[in-house]
Formats: sequence, structure tokens, C-alpha cells
Amino acid sequence: MTARDILAALLVVTLWGLNFVAVKTALHVMPPFLLTSVRFAGVALCLAPFFRPRREQIPAIMGIALVLGCGHFGLLFFGLSGMDAATAAIVTQLGVPFSALLAWLAFGERLSRSRALGMVMAFGGVALLAGEPSLPRALPLVVAVLAMLAWAASNVQVKRLGAIRPLVLNGWMALFAAPMLLVLSLGTETGQGAALVTAMGDWPTLASLGYTIIASSLVAYSLWYRLLARHSMNQIVPFTLLGPVIGVASGVMLLGEPLSWQKLVGGAITIAGVAVVQLIGGVQPPADEPEPGS
Repeated sequence: MTARDILAALLVVTLWGLNFVAVKTALHVMPPFLLTSVRFAGVALCLAPFFRPRREQIPAIMGIALVLGCGHFGLLFFGLSGMDAATAAIVTQLGVPFSALLAWLAFGERLSRSRALGMVMAFGGVALLAGEPSLPRALPLVVAVLAMLAWAASNVQVKRLGAIRPLVLNGWMALFAAPMLLVLSLGTETGQGAALVTAMGDWPTLASLGYTIIASSLVAYSLWYRLLARHSMNQIVPFTLLGPVIGVASGVMLLGEPLSWQKLVGGAITIAGVAVVQLIGGVQPPADEPEPGS
């Protein structure tokens, strides 16, 4: 990898790591399912008119929108509304061990001892977060963990879908997910109109929405896919281990979140476990699957 490529990879994981701060900021004004719907509507507006799937791919993309859009992003934003951005950044790493587990169940991939050990470490590290002082109740953490299971399930869906351009998948998944999440918001949340009016007049919320749509989605993924086209997954994917480090640091420095020993120890164990699964166990997310939580 050239120095330019390394800097591009570092920029991508930085954009993804800072996205937790952007989402947490917007959640101060907007309820989580409404925020997720608006986020996907923005992504769909930017991508769907220019990148079109084949007709036979649409039903599968709709299924991915339900599992990835609602099941992962919707639940993750809900969980993030009740926990620190730093804690959420650590929890999102569970997508890798969940993917390894589902790959074993769905495709019969070998579950080696090292991979199993890494999974135990990752789940054990997140379990430590349950005692985090800034987490008043366990529900947000449980929901965030379920969100990562949904992300892993979407990996299976994407693999079964077959070859598709990443921007096609992202744009049309967002197009289908936005109305699904709006219906979910209307059925479970209140004050959507007031939240939208407040958001339009609140520059931190507008900046956060712009960041999660443009920087975290469009810019980061464009750079990421370009890197994947030029280099092997083994060269690129390890950079994603820096994501939770940036997420924790930005949550502490930009939002003033407390840096407890549970975050330090639990985060270190989780990242180490994910590293074992990715680098030693050899499990990596598909190249066209979004980074969890981004």
C-alpha cells in the first residue's frame, strides 16, 4: 500500500469512528427510528437515482433493507439513544464474531479453536460493559447486541444475493429502509413533527445529519470501495480495528463522556477478540457489506 492509500484507509475509519458522535448528537433532538429513516432517505436521494439494480435483485434488496436497515441500524440507533457513543463503538465490534458464527451455521465454514477463542473474548469484553456506570439500564446494551446479530444476518443475505455493485446495494437498500423505519417510528415514537421542526433550526443536528449522510456514508464508502478494488481484504480490513478506538476517544473528548475502567478493559478485550477472529481466524465481512454502525 502506498502512503496515500494508508492515509485514505485511516481517513475512512476516522469518519466511521466519528459517526457515533454525530448520531449521538442528533439523537438529542430526534427519536432513533425517525433519525434512521431520515438518514436513509438522504442516502437514497444521493444514490438511488444514479445506480439501479436488476429487477430480479429487488426482492432480496428489500429483505436486506428490513434486516440491515431496520434490524441493524434502527436497533443500533435505539440502543445508542440510551448509552454513550464510546460504549456503542465497542459493541459494534460484535458484528465480526456474530458473522463468524452465522457463517459456520449457514455455510458450514470451519469454526477453528482460535476463532472460537476470539469470539469468547469479544463477547466477554462487551459483557464487562454491562457494569459501566454511565449505563443506567441493560436494555440499550442488549438491543445494541441484537443489532449486531442483525448485521451478521445481513452478511448472509448479501452473500446469497450474489454480485451487485456496492453503491447500488447501499442506495436501494436505503430507499426501501427509509419508509420501513418511518412506519416503525410512527408506531412506536411520538413528536416526530416537532422533532423535525427543531432539527431544521438546530445547526448541531443539521451538521450531524449531514455528516452521517455525506461523510460517513457517501465519502467513506467511496474511498473504502476504491481501496478494496486496489488491495486485498487482508490488507484493508485490519484498519477497521481502529474504529472503536476513534469512537471511544471522540466520545470522551467531544461529548465529555466518562472514561471508565469497564470501557478501557472491556474495549481492549473486545478488540483483541475481534483481531483474533479477523486476522488469525481469517473471517472478514464481505467487501460490499457496510461497516457495522456506520
